Amino acid sequence: MNRTIEMVRVGLSEIGMASSRQSLKTFGLGSCVGVILYHSGLKKAGMAHIMLPEAAMAKNNAFPSGKFADTAVPELLLQFSQCGVDKSELKAKMAGGAEMFKGKVRTAGAGIGPRNVKAVKKALECHGVPLISEETGGHHGRTIEFFTESSSLLIRTIKGEKMI
Repeated sequence: MNRTIEMVRVGLSEIGMASSRQSLKTFGLGSCVGVILYHSGLKKAGMAHIMLPEAAMAKNNAFPSGKFADTAVPELLLQFSQCGVDKSELKAKMAGGAEMFKGKVRTAGAGIGPRNVKAVKKALECHGVPLISEETGGHHGRTIEFFTESSSLLIRTIKGEKMI
């Protein structure tokens, strides 16, 4: 029996969906956040590579729905809903939100990484989706891959890798 896993790549500001025997992978999360909503029983998952906290930051209305935390989470929920999955059955994991320039002085509050993390948590809470685990902050980039079969999130950094 062939147990090959097909990888679905999720680019910057994109949303990707996966089902059984697939994984979702995004590269180069610095201050960006990768958020995954998943249903472990159905082996379905969706990932967004979020760049910024709020759509109010957009200069116009022409932007990908995965770009902002406050549009990406509702879009993921909509895509699950269209597959017949209720949001009450979903869980979340996330990674990213680093402060990439260690020691840089900030005069206008928190950097974009921590603001992205806060915005994703707020969006998940508003929609009643529990955040099961996260690996956020720090001063290093991440590449993440979510496996639908095990509901595991592999996080790779310059320091090594770990599974959550």
